[in-house]
Amino acid sequence: MRFYTKRHRYYCGVDLHASSMYICILDAEGEILVHRNLKSQAEVFLAVIAPYRVDIVVAAECVFTWYWLADLCARESIAFVLGHALYMKAIHGGKTKNDRIDAQKIAMLLRGGMLPQAYVYPSAMRSTRDLLRRRLHLVRQRAQLLTHIRNTHYQYNLSEPAGRVASNANRVGIAESFQDASVRKSMEVNLALLAYYDNVIRELETYIGRLAKEHDSESLNLLHSIPGVGKILGLTILYEVHDIHRFPRVQNFASYARLIQCAKESSGKRVGTGGRKMGNAYLKWAFSEAAVLFLRGNPSGQRLLKKLERKQGKGKALSTLAHKIGRATYYMLKRRTTFDVIRFMNA
Repeated sequence: MRFYTKRHRYYCGVDLHASSMYICILDAEGEILVHRNLKSQAEVFLAVIAPYRVDIVVAAECVFTWYWLADLCARESIAFVLGHALYMKAIHGGKTKNDRIDAQKIAMLLRGGMLPQAYVYPSAMRSTRDLLRRRLHLVRQRAQLLTHIRNTHYQYNLSEPAGRVASNANRVGIAESFQDASVRKSMEVNLALLAYYDNVIRELETYIGRLAKEHDSESLNLLHSIPGVGKILGLTILYEVHDIHRFPRVQNFASYARLIQCAKESSGKRVGTGGRKMGNAYLKWAFSEAAVLFLRGNPSGQRLLKKLERKQGKGKALSTLAHKIGRATYYMLKRRTTFDVIRFMNA
C-alpha cells in the first residue's frame, strides 16, 4: 500500500459523481476553506480552486468518473492523487455517510499522508487499454453464444455439429437440424450474432495491434518471446502493465497481478489470507492463460509442471507456474531482455 505523503499548502478532496461533485479544500492547518456541491464541469472546478492553485493537490476516489478530472489536472499542471477504492475503508466506515462527509474525509486523509494511492494511468495509452478490455467483454459474449448452441443440442438430444462451431466453416446446417421453428429461429439469431462478433473482434484486434506498435513495439516483441504468449496475451500484459518501472520490486508486481496470496498475521500467528480482489484481474487472467499455453507442445515445460506437482500438489502447481512466468516477465521488461528458457527452467 502506497500513501501520498508530499506536503502542500492546500488539500482538495473531491467526491466525484457523473453529474455532480462535492469539493472540500483544507489548508495546511486543517481549516476548511471550501465545502460545496457543484456540477461536474471542468470550468466550475477550475474556478473553485483558482485562489489556491499556488500549491494545491487534488484527490478523488478511483471510481469510473475519474478520467476527466485526472486529465484536467495534468493539462493544468495540478498535482493529482487517485485514491485506491478498496483501501479507502475509512470513507465508508463511519456511522453516517454522504457526499459532504466523503469529500472532507478524502481531504483529511490527503492532508494526513494517509490516502492510499492507485495508479493514475496516463491518457496516451489508457483509451487503448480500455478498448482491449472491451474486446475481452465481446469475446466472452461470443463464448456465451457458442455455449447456448451446444446446450440447445443437448436439450433436444441431438449430436453436436461436426467440428468446432467457433469456426465459420462448421456452422452450415446447424439451424436446419432442429424441427421446431422457434428453436431454428433461436439458432439463426445465435449464428447471425456470431458472424457479427467475428468481424467486430477481428477489426478490433487489427486496430489495437497497429496502435501497440506505435506505443511500445519493443516491449511487445519481448513479451512474444515467452512460449505461450501470443498476440492477445502480449497486448494485455503490455497495456495493463504500462510502465514496469512503477513497480520497485518483483514482489510488488506479483502482488498487483494477483499471483501471490497475501498473508494475514496477528500476534506472530498466521490466520489466513486476504486481498484476493486487490490487484489487476486482467493480468491475473493473462498469466493464468500463459501458464496453460506454456505447456502446450513444450516437453520441458511439462516436466517442470510435474516437478512442481510433486512438491506442492496439482492444485498449486499451475498457479506457481503462472507466478514464475509473471516474475520472468517483470525482469524481462525491466532489463529489456528476451525470455531465457534455460534460466527459467533452472530458477
